[in-house]
Amino acid sequence: MRRWLVVLAGFALTGIASLFSAAPSANAGAPETELKGAFRRPESNGWTFVHLQGTPHEIGYQNGYLLAREIEDTLAVITLETTHDSNKDWQFFRDAAQNMMWPHIAQEYREEMQGIADGVNARRSNASGLGAKIDLWDVVALNGAEEWEYYVKEYDKAHGIKSTASLAVPEHCSAFVATGSYTKDGKVVIAHNNWTGYLDGERWTIIYDIVPAKGKRMLMDGLPGVIHSADDFVMNSAGIIITETTIGGFSGYDPAGIPEFVRAREAAQYAASIDDFARIMKEGNNGGYANTWLVADTGKNEIGRLELGLKNVTLERKKDGYFVGSNFPINEKLIREETDFDPHDMSSSANARHVRWEQLMTENKGKIDVAAAQRFLADHYDSFENKEDPDERTLDGHIDLSPRGDGDWQPPFGMAGAVQNKAADASLAAEMSFSAAAGHACGLDFKAADHLRAHPEFDWQKGLQRDMNAHAWTTFSVAK
Repeated sequence: MRRWLVVLAGFALTGIASLFSAAPSANAGAPETELKGAFRRPESNGWTFVHLQGTPHEIGYQNGYLLAREIEDTLAVITLETTHDSNKDWQFFRDAAQNMMWPHIAQEYREEMQGIADGVNARRSNASGLGAKIDLWDVVALNGAEEWEYYVKEYDKAHGIKSTASLAVPEHCSAFVATGSYTKDGKVVIAHNNWTGYLDGERWTIIYDIVPAKGKRMLMDGLPGVIHSADDFVMNSAGIIITETTIGGFSGYDPAGIPEFVRAREAAQYAASIDDFARIMKEGNNGGYANTWLVADTGKNEIGRLELGLKNVTLERKKDGYFVGSNFPINEKLIREETDFDPHDMSSSANARHVRWEQLMTENKGKIDVAAAQRFLADHYDSFENKEDPDERTLDGHIDLSPRGDGDWQPPFGMAGAVQNKAADASLAAEMSFSAAAGHACGLDFKAADHLRAHPEFDWQKGLQRDMNAHAWTTFSVAK
């Protein structure tokens, strides 16, 4: 009861009304009703496939119920990572989720996130081994995890706090999209690997097949308990495929905007064209998780690149060519006004990987297919050193193997690199399928005990850090 009194204290009347209107716990049906049509498959090469369908609350409930143990585990990881370097406790982020994010979240996604909390707690009451109850604000804060670095940086600046105001937004991911004369069959090929801390990356292994009551069917990767992909690889039944890489060195956040995770989910669910995608992502843009988005419309055989800063937004499109991403900003005005990025430092991870992407696109023009994409994501060529050397400058990132120690490319919560990979072409997209590899695409395993022994400064992760083994590429498709 005391927790709810804290949550409600000082909450505006409209906020209280919203809270109760979006808390359908009392209205939730029995598990057999809420779970109708949903299922979970046994783990396959490191991935867990779940099929979710129905109303927003039903989809959320199914997510929570089928992945309850994984959500509890992931929430513990995100809580640890988020609080470790921010000098903020988890309640700070729960409060921000409620008071800052919640007023800007559409009703259907409110209901879905409440459903996740309801599903986890229903599973908890029907199974042993689960911990304390979670609530709506835990779920919203979990979904907002990629935005907290942006928010904390601006919050600390606004409040004159020096402890974390200098937090650098870490670089995430390598990706490309190509079509026309660059691909083997002249049609779209797209691929992406997720760079993040190994601690949370080990958990980024859910394949979601979502059939909402409204909008498009979606197939995507993601963390347990999220309504969006978060690292971002998603295709929908309109033939749209979406991925991204973050904008390196970016600063800026508008707390009055729509959370990035809400816009990303809405775009995945409702976009039927590149224009649709760009419109949804730009509307209410809060600057959170600022990305260079790579988008493919397989029906039109068209590709696009949306560089989405807070102040500067640029959309480009092609029917013949490619776009690549490795955390380098593009627009000079954006670089100058919204980042501290140095485009001339070719030793930096983002720039070195950019050079390597350009080399690979040129060398493989007319030959790019899914098999080539898989090779690219396993690439260990350091373009600055001009040699094979798995490190922070290679497309298959191995920050833990770099001799350069802690740098701007180093996430504040520990060693990181590429943790999983996805690739697709127009033929796979027509079947709503993609190829995915958990762990490093090169085949190297990450062993937690060895890592912690070599880096005792990360002992704070010891209770949750685990091995991240490399698995074979596996094709996943929506349920028939």
